[in-house]
Amino acid sequence: MYLYLKAVHIIFVVSWMAGLFYVVRLFIYHTEAQDKSELERKVLSNQFEIIEKKLFNIITTPAMVMTLIAGIWMVCILPGWLQQGWLQVKLGFVFGLVIYHFICQNMMQQMRKGIFKFTSTQLRIWNEVATILLFAIVFLAVLKNAVNWIYGVVGLLVFSLIIMSAVKVYKYYRLKK
Repeated sequence: MYLYLKAVHIIFVVSWMAGLFYVVRLFIYHTEAQDKSELERKVLSNQFEIIEKKLFNIITTPAMVMTLIAGIWMVCILPGWLQQGWLQVKLGFVFGLVIYHFICQNMMQQMRKGIFKFTSTQLRIWNEVATILLFAIVFLAVLKNAVNWIYGVVGLLVFSLIIMSAVKVYKYYRLKK
């Protein structure tokens, strides 16, 4: 039973992450559409609102719920894992990802009201936060206690700097065109 739950958990994690990555990408395009002519802005914004809402309500949120249900069920089967440090740290990152999810939902609701608080560059950086959380969660789940915490934290910081630098380099080349 545990391995079936683990498979379901992984499938829904992939779906959840795909939804989070894509919805923030849509936020970027939605924000950039605000610089278009009034007609283009209206048409694009209406379309982005429909796509964002469907993606979030039909795929992303249900995938999050199923991920959490499968994860909780796995812990119920093996409750001793809650005593392991790696799982406690992983759950902290998962909690961060849930918060990220609800912040994205709030951003979507604000955009529907015509409130665009973030630039497309800020949203590109925001999109990488999910990547960093995913990176940490997967490494903890796979390596468990084999992770040297100091190297893990340093590696996560270096990875974060590389990702953020890549966003800045992309912006430089995009503006150069």
